[in-house]
Amino acid sequence: MNHLEPRLPLPIQPIDRWLRPFARFLHIEATSGVVLVLCTAVALAAANSRWADAYLAIWQTELTLAVGGVVFSHSLHHVINDGLMAIFFFVIGLEVKRELAHGTLSDFRQATLPIAAAIGGMIVPAGLYLSMQYGQPGMQGWGIPMATDIAFVVGCLAILGSRVPHSLRVLLLSLAIVDDIGAILVIAIGYTESLDGRYLMLAACAIALVHFLARVGVRRFPPYVAVGILAWIALHESGVHATLIGVILGLMTPATPTLVPERFREYLHEKENEFQPQHWAQRSHRVEVVREVQQLTRETVSPLEYLEMTLHPWSAYLIMPVFALANAGVLIEPANVTDSVAIAVVIGLVVGKPVGIVLFSWLVIRAGMARLPHGLNWPVLISGSFLAGIGFTMALFIDGLAFGADGLDTAKTGVLLGSAVSALVGIGLLLWTLPKSNPTP
Repeated sequence: MNHLEPRLPLPIQPIDRWLRPFARFLHIEATSGVVLVLCTAVALAAANSRWADAYLAIWQTELTLAVGGVVFSHSLHHVINDGLMAIFFFVIGLEVKRELAHGTLSDFRQATLPIAAAIGGMIVPAGLYLSMQYGQPGMQGWGIPMATDIAFVVGCLAILGSRVPHSLRVLLLSLAIVDDIGAILVIAIGYTESLDGRYLMLAACAIALVHFLARVGVRRFPPYVAVGILAWIALHESGVHATLIGVILGLMTPATPTLVPERFREYLHEKENEFQPQHWAQRSHRVEVVREVQQLTRETVSPLEYLEMTLHPWSAYLIMPVFALANAGVLIEPANVTDSVAIAVVIGLVVGKPVGIVLFSWLVIRAGMARLPHGLNWPVLISGSFLAGIGFTMALFIDGLAFGADGLDTAKTGVLLGSAVSALVGIGLLLWTLPKSNPTP
């Protein structure tokens, strides 16, 4: 630890020393990609071992919850993909809201390039896939090669270290955020087959209630959690994929704090005497003071910032790995690799993604609507665009929507193979095109 960093006024316990390396590991954003790779490897190894049937049967375990006459009974796989992934989508909604409110996407001129690149990176892969699968049973998987996995992209950039220009990191992460928006629209529009108007109206009322709670100044999280669960149930029964409620609630989360730092500093100054040893020892109801300070401290950051900081580790290190364990277990055999669906997915990810990103980037720059960021040239942009072909999480998720709850093994094979090739080609090209010395930010 840097000796100039302020230290918390708490005694260091043995548990702190034991957990410090683990905490440092988790604070490195790219490590979530490492955890995902390990879980994918476990799923693949289990699905191709003699214990494959037992491993796959785990995810079909029925979970039942009954409240009065209402019975909720679904497989563990369904609970993960529709339940836990709603939290994952909520975090995505928070990230999108942050970018729209304070990030690259808040400035239209800055946002033009990543938006155009992301649109190209969705349209071209879907078009290539459809051109190869039109009229075939696999045609409904057109949304699979459209997505980009942020965790893996960050992990690949981390491998390259400080040689990667900051402008390329910002572009790829902004592009991935826009990609997520596109994937959300694809899920909502392209993979919703039938609608139940009653439950859809109930979901809309629950969302309106969330807005009402925010307008009247409700600051505690439990009421929002309760209404959010109601909205999830209603959307689940309406025919729209239930995970979309996570995105909606994430986008509704306030991005500004209630308490400005100056007022909080004044409050602490006013309370200073209460924490003097002689006063504090005689003070009654000290717990109330502690709770008041805790609440006001929380109010100095926006709900969006607080929730994103709190939930991101759970999403990155629990939900996504569990999703990989439940969905990446696919039998690897030559017939799956050479299947037309797998080939279409691979072509969409490895060829369609970079072609679409580079083509649409060139078009908006040529039209004078955007320009290459400082420190970024065309060879580096072309090289980095291959990393956007790492689909994985969202691609596997859409596979399940397109081909049934368990997805299609050939499509999964295409996602895994296409993502691996995109990562290797992207890293290889960046090693070749990036300058040997550290780039200027």
